[in-house]
Amino acid sequence: MSKTFAVIGDPINHSLSPNIHSAAFRELDLDCAYIGYRIPKGELEEGIQGLKKIKISGFNITIPHKIEMMKYVDKMDESCSLIGAINTVTNNDGVLKGYNTDMDGFLEPFKKKELKIKDSKILLLGAGGAARAIVAGFAKEKASSITIANRTIENANNLSEFAKKIGLKANAIKIEQVSDSAKDYDIIVNATSVGLKNESSPISLEGIREKTIVYDIVYMPMNTDFIKKAKDNKATIIFGYEMLLGQATRAFEIWHGVEAPYNVMKKALLGGF
Repeated sequence: MSKTFAVIGDPINHSLSPNIHSAAFRELDLDCAYIGYRIPKGELEEGIQGLKKIKISGFNITIPHKIEMMKYVDKMDESCSLIGAINTVTNNDGVLKGYNTDMDGFLEPFKKKELKIKDSKILLLGAGGAARAIVAGFAKEKASSITIANRTIENANNLSEFAKKIGLKANAIKIEQVSDSAKDYDIIVNATSVGLKNESSPISLEGIREKTIVYDIVYMPMNTDFIKKAKDNKATIIFGYEMLLGQATRAFEIWHGVEAPYNVMKKALLGGF
């Protein structure tokens, strides 16, 4: 019997998920379809009912529904309660179970490239949507400390409290205060949306060491100004698409119980640029 999967959110037309998953279905000869399904803000409850009616097998959730989705699942795994958001759901005969693949998706490129997180000093730019999952990931991998730099200090403080609660040494600063201290960190992550519209890098990467890992979670464009500056300084780069791919392969494995065809999914994703 054929199965249908979806990504829900608003806007949805630019989503690369249908390409990525469809390529995987073709590769593994699975009788499945994956669609983009626009559900505007405020219409999530009706949208979920509609998905249940067509017996959707599973779906991904993107902006603006990731937090509100927690109200509509019957069960969730611990990553959801820790991160406070859901981005992947399975539908088992009308019973919805929520997962959050943000943390695993974020960590996946480190594992693939065998890059060490343990005992490293982290600088995280931004305290929005994905930041909690990123902090949780660094805590899980036993980083030594994290500095959270954000435009509004209040959000950075909240995230820093969360980090401490889950066992990671943390402090909060305003993004302007980073100035030329980037060189003091082992890993620098941009989790702000700066770069989406080709703006210049949110901080100066002047003088960072060659061994520094620089990770931008913005995936369109692939080479943000932040990434370009990191390359000029010969840093080790992790692109935003690598996190997106990590999230997609994890969702695929949750739904199908088999290993995701990583390279096929990667090719489909990069073909979408």
